[in-house]
Amino acid sequence: MRARNLAVVLATIHRSGPHTRAELAERTGLTKTTVSSLVADLIEAGVVSESGAVQKGERGRPGVAVSLSGRRVAALGLEINIDYLAACVVDLTRTVRLRRTRPADNRNSDPAAILDGLRVLAKEITAEAEAGGLRVIGAALAVPGTVEGEVLRSAPHLGWRDVRVPDLVDLPFEIDNEANLAALGELWFGSRESDFLYVSGEIGIGAGLVVDGAVFRGTYGLAGELGHVVVVPDGPACRCGGRGCLEVYAGQDTLLGALGSAGSAGSGGSADAADPAGAAGLVGSAGSVGELVARLEAGDPEAVRTCERAGHALGVALTSAVHLLDPGLIVLGGIYAPLYRWLEGPVSEGLGARLAQMRGTPPALVVSGTGPDAAVLGAAGSVIQRIIADPAQLLGL
Repeated sequence: MRARNLAVVLATIHRSGPHTRAELAERTGLTKTTVSSLVADLIEAGVVSESGAVQKGERGRPGVAVSLSGRRVAALGLEINIDYLAACVVDLTRTVRLRRTRPADNRNSDPAAILDGLRVLAKEITAEAEAGGLRVIGAALAVPGTVEGEVLRSAPHLGWRDVRVPDLVDLPFEIDNEANLAALGELWFGSRESDFLYVSGEIGIGAGLVVDGAVFRGTYGLAGELGHVVVVPDGPACRCGGRGCLEVYAGQDTLLGALGSAGSAGSGGSADAADPAGAAGLVGSAGSVGELVARLEAGDPEAVRTCERAGHALGVALTSAVHLLDPGLIVLGGIYAPLYRWLEGPVSEGLGARLAQMRGTPPALVVSGTGPDAAVLGAAGSVIQRIIADPAQLLGL
């Protein structure tokens, strides 16, 4: 019962605080004596703190406000992406305290070697956080693939299958799909809307559907594989085994392939996504997103055509998603965030043209507030949610 009451009080402070002890008693239905005892334990654990006296029109002595504290308790977020490893430490107020990214080529890699590298990064950033007075309570890992328990079942772009991810740190630990965690990262650190479809543009293209503040995962946890929605029947082969998937036209490889293809594939051709030869020809030597943005800002014709093609294909795929899921808001994240200026037009035009008759107006289209950090922030945020939900277990109260 005490564990439950600790969770009730902490959740109330987290959701709508700060509050005085009297207000907490009123909101939770607990006695003032019980609330005072629980707050004392939470203060001792470092998850809440007392601020100055507050008077809200009541007679008598003013109360002391109790609010979440970011000074002592923190969470560790980790991410394995195709071309980097990332880690961040976030305190209980969802303030990012430390952030580290290490470039890496993780395609068709040895899982043991990559996980060893991530373990080193996790230990380094945890030690730095602890040296700064933080106590890291738990960790979560975002991976670009399907997850079942502690097993990464399939990550085609890594070349991994049925990889059991060991505990990377001596902490409570979990793993999840990067698109799901990116959607939660957007929920907790970005737009903070309670209902939206988050689109994660990377080498693979995933999506996370947030409904009433929670991710919809589907029966087998595979909901959100937007990258394998067919936009051109009988189009180029996709690594999933199908043909004409969105990923072939709007994935990172295709977009960055434009950096090495000026004057070659698609030169002078149509920007229509139904041009499989043009899209396939763009997959080649890839640079960085920064280089692509620079080319776009300079008005490079091939870079502009590539984004138009990708945006058109993305609009087609999102039309199907809207018909099926009816989201009111679509958030473009991952590499789509820095490319948003050039993608917004063709995506919006495609949605508007295809949805006008049945829906009238398409869902609002916005850029992610977290950019490329969404997944690693979502990983850290998921640990914070576990702390809020069960402080007694994770804090040893």
